[in-house]
Amino acid sequence: MAALRDLRENAGMTQQQAAAELDWHHTKIFRIESGRTGPHPNDVRRMLEVYGLHDEADREALLSLAKEARQRGWWYSYRDVLPSQYEFYIGMESQATSIDVFELAVVHGLLQTEDYARALIRSGPLELDPQEIERRVEVRTTRQEILARPDRPQLWAIMDEAAIRRPVGGATTMVAQLKHLLEVAHGKTTVQVIPYSAGAHPGTTGPFTVLAFEGAEGDMVYMETINGNLWVDKADEVRRFTTAFDHLRAVALSPDDTRAMLNAALNDLKRS
Repeated sequence: MAALRDLRENAGMTQQQAAAELDWHHTKIFRIESGRTGPHPNDVRRMLEVYGLHDEADREALLSLAKEARQRGWWYSYRDVLPSQYEFYIGMESQATSIDVFELAVVHGLLQTEDYARALIRSGPLELDPQEIERRVEVRTTRQEILARPDRPQLWAIMDEAAIRRPVGGATTMVAQLKHLLEVAHGKTTVQVIPYSAGAHPGTTGPFTVLAFEGAEGDMVYMETINGNLWVDKADEVRRFTTAFDHLRAVALSPDDTRAMLNAALNDLKRS
């Protein structure tokens, strides 16, 4: 909500200072001001107190706006099969202006075919019934709709060669997945593969995603683990990931050479 940002600035406070007064992390202030999080009216009341707004009419107007901003995203209807941290990630991903992803063993969710996603979810660490699997597949494919928006984010996906060689779901599913990668890798979607021949590289410790936002004070990093999802938002810590991603870009094949490798992997599967 831009009005809350204006009030904070008129009060002579930075996001960090306001967050300290409210005992919040500064990224919560950023998410509320940028509209990436619908603020709870109680949070707005606290912010108005800190910013010194006491006019009842203005306070009620802002509280009404806060209630309207609490409208749920499409993913809310899947809350029965999604952990809350993943719901938060989908909301942030849908607002990002650029998404840099590194995957070590699989194709990233935004680039997966439906059958590939289904095979991954079915063989994942959770024991899910068929209905839960299908609902999670729906979530994954619906997430991909952000790439069809006029204001879509820039997606830069780097993956280890293992991700295109592992026959997830069998040869037929993998052939379709590789064809899909070749089809979508253009315009605002860049795909690079790090070949086995590159040896050790900065991504061998695991996959990660860097989200950047318009007007943000800093990027955010997201990582998935079996035991839960992790966020990194402190500037010096995020910088380690953005630096690692730059190094991964440098050791990966160029987009054109990546296309050649994808075609080679596709032909190998067709012959098998």
